[in-house]
Amino acid sequence: MDRLFIQAKPIIERLKAAGYEAYYVGGAVRDYILKREIDDVDIATSATPLEIKSVFSNTVDVGIEHGTILVIHERRGYEVTTFRAETNYVDYRRPESVTFIRSLKDDLRRRDFTINAIAMDEEGVMIDPFNGREAIKKKCIKTVGSPTERFGEDALRLMRAVRFVSQLGFKLDNRTEEALIQQAPLLQYIAIERIFLEMEKLLKGKHVKRALKIARKAKLNDYWPSIFNQEQTIEQIINMPIEGLDLMELWLLALYLEKAKEPQKQLKKWKMPTKDMKTLLRALTFLNWRKDNNWTNIQLYRAGKEIAVMVEKIVCVLHHEKPQAITVKIYEKFAEFPITERSQLAITGTDVLEWTRKTPGPWISQLFTQLEEEILNKKIPNEREMIRRWVEKWGNPSSDKCSKH
Repeated sequence: MDRLFIQAKPIIERLKAAGYEAYYVGGAVRDYILKREIDDVDIATSATPLEIKSVFSNTVDVGIEHGTILVIHERRGYEVTTFRAETNYVDYRRPESVTFIRSLKDDLRRRDFTINAIAMDEEGVMIDPFNGREAIKKKCIKTVGSPTERFGEDALRLMRAVRFVSQLGFKLDNRTEEALIQQAPLLQYIAIERIFLEMEKLLKGKHVKRALKIARKAKLNDYWPSIFNQEQTIEQIINMPIEGLDLMELWLLALYLEKAKEPQKQLKKWKMPTKDMKTLLRALTFLNWRKDNNWTNIQLYRAGKEIAVMVEKIVCVLHHEKPQAITVKIYEKFAEFPITERSQLAITGTDVLEWTRKTPGPWISQLFTQLEEEILNKKIPNEREMIRRWVEKWGNPSSDKCSKH
């Protein structure tokens, strides 16, 4: 049994000793069967939230209204959730009410896909009332019960279906795929933030092409806010050797292919984190330059390793070349540079002001820009005394002579 299950075993044992049922459930059980790496373990129990809290002294009410209590055991947190039934879904996304129940089978019945509706006890015995293991064996994604009902309850399951295709390489069973196509319009009722999280997981999957094909067939992309919502963009990506690209590189490729006049607005529509948006916009600037130019030392330095690697991998893909060797070449190039960022310079702005006795101004930025170029081109070494002499030769920064540099 996986070490994470073993670490969580005392929680199940204590719940059972108190007279309650308790099982490992969800994605951890599925991934254990598939021999995939397990990130965390969830536990389902017949105990109510208050009963869970009475068994354990160290708990946090992370989702008590939905039956979830975080149990702290040996400095680790485990989500323990009461068996529950959900009724009267509203807005195609959330249940109007949650009822705590004592039946494991009924708890598993409310889950999305049969591969996720398997429980396991502390000894590794599987409880599989909906034949999830058979679906795993057949590499098939199938809803628990009616796919029309499951997607109608929570339309985000439309995205989860194609996300699992990408992650697992499974196919959709016929009824599930038919319902996916019919109910794609329900995705319009789901918050972009929730769609974005599923999209990121989809793009990280090893079988992203297969997932994008199904999404395009079902026209899920019609309800994505931008970038990947263009059928032409998806078609181009599917026909490119994208297997070596990571998440951010796939976003960059799609952003480039869309050729949007205002790329920042397109990224904002996805409610993407600001840090990621800034990285992509900066990378796009260098990619637009790189498509018509070869790298120079200065441009590589300005881009930085992360951006340079992203850009070069996209250039390879655009030329239908596999980008595996590119990363190594760029890292080797950066290893030859005397400096890879401004903070590595042997002097600071304070030094320059002290040596020149001038008032701070735009000239300092100009001086440092030229200084970086001189060092990168190995015209002067990155040594304090040598740089001081170079600064003195620079002359009077406020003069016309200096502004020409």
